[in-house]
Amino acid sequence: MAEKKLFKVVITAIVVKDNRYLILKRSPNEKKFPSRWTVPGGKLTTEDYVHLEKDTPYYWYNVLEQTLRREVKEEAGIEIKNIRYVTSLADYYENDEPTLVISCLSDYAGGEVILDSSMVDFRWTTLEEAKNIDLIEGIYEELVLAERMLMGERDEWKSGD
Repeated sequence: MAEKKLFKVVITAIVVKDNRYLILKRSPNEKKFPSRWTVPGGKLTTEDYVHLEKDTPYYWYNVLEQTLRREVKEEAGIEIKNIRYVTSLADYYENDEPTLVISCLSDYAGGEVILDSSMVDFRWTTLEEAKNIDLIEGIYEELVLAERMLMGERDEWKSGD
């Protein structure tokens, strides 16, 4: 039986402010998706919670939400609130860790956008404008889901939506 690999967990934020979504352009030096547009996010590590006091005798709660707030602050310099689940995806490349990505919708809570070195540009975009931006595959459909959520609808990710 082949070795089963554990998933790396990544969480991303579709940040909405004034009916516009924050997108970031990745540096041309990034290994994955160089110079492509995406939404902020990053990896969950045990460092995100192991030094904190447990919420119950056995568990830490809200670790994904805390990681997402940290990642958005690091990548884009802003604060977020009202985090809610949108969709998930998984990938696997030979000789790499499989990744589980959890995509969330969040509201802008404050701050000015200040990019870290992994990003080179940002925009607050409408869904219509996003159609013509070189987004990483699947991100546009996630924005569609987020827009529907904001209108009170709930659906699952579909290709070319």
